[in-house]
Amino acid sequence: MDDGKMQIFRGFRVQHNDARGPGKGGIRFHPMETIDTVRALAMWMTWKCAVVDIPLGGSKGGVVCDPHNLSPREHEQLCRGWVRQVAKNVGPHLDVPAPDVMTSPQSMLWMLDEFETIHGGKYPGFITGKPVSIGGSQGRTEATGYGVVFTLREALKDLNLKAENTRASIQGFGNVAEYAIDLYQRLGGTVTCVSCWDQKDRKSYSYRKTQGINLNELMKITDSFGGIDKAKAKDLGYEILPGDAWIEQDVDILIPAAIENQITIDTVGKINKRVKIIAEGANGPTTPQADCVLNERNIFVIPDFLANAGGVTCSYFEQVQSNMNYYWEKDEVLAKLDTKMTAAYIEVRELSKKRKLNMRDAAYMISINRVAQACRDRGWV
Repeated sequence: MDDGKMQIFRGFRVQHNDARGPGKGGIRFHPMETIDTVRALAMWMTWKCAVVDIPLGGSKGGVVCDPHNLSPREHEQLCRGWVRQVAKNVGPHLDVPAPDVMTSPQSMLWMLDEFETIHGGKYPGFITGKPVSIGGSQGRTEATGYGVVFTLREALKDLNLKAENTRASIQGFGNVAEYAIDLYQRLGGTVTCVSCWDQKDRKSYSYRKTQGINLNELMKITDSFGGIDKAKAKDLGYEILPGDAWIEQDVDILIPAAIENQITIDTVGKINKRVKIIAEGANGPTTPQADCVLNERNIFVIPDFLANAGGVTCSYFEQVQSNMNYYWEKDEVLAKLDTKMTAAYIEVRELSKKRKLNMRDAAYMISINRVAQACRDRGWV
C-alpha cells in the first residue's frame, strides 16, 4: 500500500464451461464480492454467450476490495497482482477477462501489460474492454447499454408501443445506464428517474424530473463511478428521493442497470400498475419469487442474460479484431451488434410464443440446449 503497509486481498477466477469456446467474463472489484457470486456470474456468462450464439464459454473474476479507497498506484498493483496469480489459467485461447463492476479500460491495460510481461510477447486478444488506442474496439463503451435498448426496441414493437409515447425509470447511472438512456432518448423515449450510489453518504438516492432528465447535464455532475452530486442535482431542479424510489415511478419501462437482487418479493409490489416492460440491464436484478409475481402481472421481462449481452458480444468483436490485428470502424461494430442482439431477441421471442413460455424460460432453453449439444458433440457427456 502507499503507506508502506502490506495488505492481502482475496481474489477469484471461476471457469464454468468452455465447450463452445474460450471462457469469457469480467473481473469485478467490489467490497462485498464472494466466491458464490462469481460462480453464479460465470454460469450466467455461459448462458449469455450461448443465447446470442457467439463461440465463447462462461467465466468470471472478482477481487474483494473497495476501489474508492485505493490510490491509482494501489489499483494498478492489485490488477497486476491478480494477473500474476492466474497467468497460467487464462489467455487469448483459454479464458479472456473483461471489465466489470468498478474496473475500467485502464484496469484492463494494466492486466494486459502484466500478462504480456509474464509470457514475453504481444497478446492483445488476452483481454477485452481495453482503451481503443491500444487494441480496444470502437463501440465497446456503448455496447451493453445500447444492447439493452436494441432488445427494448424490439419488445416495444411486439407490444405495439411507440418509444416516443413511453417513459422509463432506471436504477444505476454507470456505463450501462448512461448509454441505455442515450439511445432510448434518441428513439424518442423519456427518462424521468435515475438512481445511484452516493459514496459520501454511503447510501443510494433517486433523482427525478417528471418532464424528463437531461443526460448531458447529469453527466457533468457525475464522478467516475456513476455517482451524481446531490447538491448540484438539486440546484438543477431534480427531486432527491430515497434510493429505492426508482422502482415505484409512474412509467412504462423499468431498467434495473446496477446490481443484483433489486426486484424482490418485498419490492415487486411497489412497481406501478402502468409498467409494461422490464429490461434487465444488470445481472440478476430480479429474484425468482419476484419473477413469479411479474409473470402473474403480465409484465414483459427481457431477461438479463439476453438484454445485457451486448457487452460480451462487443467483447467478442474486440477479441476477434485483436487476434487478427485488424480493427473495424465504430458504425460497423454497432451495426454488427444490432444485428446480433436483434436476431437473439427474435429467436427467444419466437420460442416463447411457440411454447407459451415467458422470455426468461425461453432464453434458458435456447442457451442451455446449445451448451449441452456442444458437450455432447465433444463426447463429454
